[in-house]
Amino acid sequence: MKARKGGRFRSSFKLKRKGIEVVGEWKTVQIDPNLFAEEEFRDIVCLEELTEYKLVSSSKVGKVKEKKRKAGSASEEGNEEVEESVIPPKKKKKNKDLRNQTDKGNTPNAAEIDVLVDKEAKCTEIIEEADCEDHGPLTESMSSRRDTPKKKKKKVPKNKAFQAQETLPSVATSKKVKNWTTEILSASTDQKADVSAWKDLFVPEPVLQALSYLGFSAPTPIQALALPSAIRDNMDVLGAAETGSGKTLAFAIPMIHSVLQWQKSNNSTTRNDSVSKESHQHHDEPRWENEDEAEKLTHQQAEDSGDEDDASFTTGCVKVLENVEFDSNDETHTVDSDKKRPLLGLVLTPTRELAVQVKHHIDAVAKFTGIKTAILVGGMAAQKQERVLNRKPEIVIATPGRLWELVKERHPHLSNLRQLRCLVIDEADRMVEKGHFLELSQLLEILNDSQYNPRRQTFVFSATLTLVHQTPTRVLQKKNAKKMDKKTKLELLMEKVGIKGKPKVIDLTRKEATVETLTETRIHCNTNEKDYYLYYFLLQYPGRTMVFANSIDCVKRLSSLLTILNCDPLPLHANMHQKQRLKNLERFAERESCVLLTTDVAARGLDIPNVQHVIHYQVPRTSELYVHRSGRTARAANEGLSLLLIGPEDLINFRKIYKTLEKSEELPFFPVDAKCMTSIKERMNLARQIEKAEFFNSRAKQHNSWLQQAAEALEIDLDDDMLMGKKASEQEESQKQKMLKGMKKQLKHMLSQPLFKVLMKTKYPTQSGKLLLPQTSEGISALGAMSKKQAKKKKSMK
Repeated sequence: MKARKGGRFRSSFKLKRKGIEVVGEWKTVQIDPNLFAEEEFRDIVCLEELTEYKLVSSSKVGKVKEKKRKAGSASEEGNEEVEESVIPPKKKKKNKDLRNQTDKGNTPNAAEIDVLVDKEAKCTEIIEEADCEDHGPLTESMSSRRDTPKKKKKKVPKNKAFQAQETLPSVATSKKVKNWTTEILSASTDQKADVSAWKDLFVPEPVLQALSYLGFSAPTPIQALALPSAIRDNMDVLGAAETGSGKTLAFAIPMIHSVLQWQKSNNSTTRNDSVSKESHQHHDEPRWENEDEAEKLTHQQAEDSGDEDDASFTTGCVKVLENVEFDSNDETHTVDSDKKRPLLGLVLTPTRELAVQVKHHIDAVAKFTGIKTAILVGGMAAQKQERVLNRKPEIVIATPGRLWELVKERHPHLSNLRQLRCLVIDEADRMVEKGHFLELSQLLEILNDSQYNPRRQTFVFSATLTLVHQTPTRVLQKKNAKKMDKKTKLELLMEKVGIKGKPKVIDLTRKEATVETLTETRIHCNTNEKDYYLYYFLLQYPGRTMVFANSIDCVKRLSSLLTILNCDPLPLHANMHQKQRLKNLERFAERESCVLLTTDVAARGLDIPNVQHVIHYQVPRTSELYVHRSGRTARAANEGLSLLLIGPEDLINFRKIYKTLEKSEELPFFPVDAKCMTSIKERMNLARQIEKAEFFNSRAKQHNSWLQQAAEALEIDLDDDMLMGKKASEQEESQKQKMLKGMKKQLKHMLSQPLFKVLMKTKYPTQSGKLLLPQTSEGISALGAMSKKQAKKKKSMK
């Protein structure tokens, strides 16, 4: 230990933990000078002992001592400019007085002065600081005159770090918010958009403010038709509109309106209750005649909450504020309002990604309303979602599985669904399909039976809500067979969902069901040739491309194949972790030229900006899926291209889709440059060989390691026959590895060569001195290539 002026020592952090409070003084112990080689060390090193102390609870003493030390060290280093900049003006004066007193000499009341000054200084800042600083035991265990200036200098960056910590949550939330919707939902420009077109649709004022901020100057047709009926007439809405037409806001705005209306109606009653409570508490409350007493009380409460705050210093501020006596009225008021805040809006979506997107859209529109939203989806921690529900959000966006799980567990916020004002079923035709979403039927049963609310509004939306399949003749020949048309389909849907009144039905879909700005094309090929055409398209027409397949295995195979060919694809399927799924979607939205390999998990509802191409590697099984897949491009009046790769096994599905969508013209063929196909086939065949070898190796290793582990656990010997691929000798293994390396080297060389060569046919330069180069297909988009081909076809027809 090192000596200090005045011969008084601070208790170390270890002592604090043991719960020792210093009552007397530290007394110096004489050291024999012979112990030191040089007598000069006697003035530097000394020992002191403490005989007068008492044991108290460790939590209290820890808190008090920290505060003591803080005030003491501040008094000693008052001259430091750095310190003066940190201390607020009030604290400076007190510290000056304290400095004068402590410099006079070793007064026995020095510790008392420390405590008194600390109380005065701390109580003024109790609400601001409230134990937000993290006192590290290492920095405070040894205190000396020489070390204190260093500590003081470090204190400024420490405070800066603390300020950074305070701002961290907002930064983190902005990072979380950043996903594929940010480009669409980002504020347009500094000039806010004119939203006069929305005013006739009975949109609430705070929502208009948000729409202006987002740059949504005019409503889309589905929004213009749905909003008046939903907001003014309080009707149920069944909406069918093409993909990318703004269906989310068509149900989000009425939902926000009904929540705001509920809050208004309940506000007057809660105000009356709070006024009566305040008057009642005013009589019971003891009046403070002296300010010091109030300060002492807050000081004690801060000390009592020390243990809690140390456990999680990030929430320390909030806890101390809640414990302060002066805020007790507000606290009881918020507790009461929490109890009275039921679930008012529920949105059900078929996929997790769509739920995330809908939440971001609702949050953006409800920005200035103060309405809380929560998301409940699978693949994420249920405990975390329960904690979010404990905050009593007014609107919940969920997938049926996780929601039903929490309803069964009887979460308090989901127990009373009778007060639900809005129920939304997004992509409803998919949600109520037979054999899918069993949990949804159970939820709807509860909502329409025991938890039924006659005042509840129901919104049902989809792009293929009114799409009707032609019933096969064998089905129609049966006795009780009904011919399915739009009306009967909607009636069945209303019955399943539980709409009892007469709803507003809005159908804005075209006969073809797809968007006008979408260019649909096809390539007929053998099954093993699909890889060639896919690779050709991705090389020839780079951009944001979504490739859809019918199975997860197919996505996995294509992912490894295209990775070998340096295409850097991003896979997305149901067997992936949810965080990875969302990350891949974000990456896809960030990169200008990128490939997303996905199953039908990403077919519905996802609004990814500027998707230029959609490739159906396998023809979808239903016409609804074809419409939704193709709807990922050509959104919000933008152009897009949809390409079908049709193999022999896909012809049946293709004909079904063609018949259901009543296409008047045949789909045009996509132009392919046959010259490049030989080199593309070479590359692809080599990549297939590498992929096949790597796949079998990894599968064999996985299988064998599992068997070996199981055998070890059972303490039995394994036969070589049970191992996959049989045990190869070291020589065979090395030969295989050499072959694999050779193939990879060959492929690397192939990939380094340009595929689309520019052939110059001009022999001599022209008079102008410039070479006239022939026009190449490079730089032409896929849509440009299609329009060029169609123009040629028209010319030849003439």
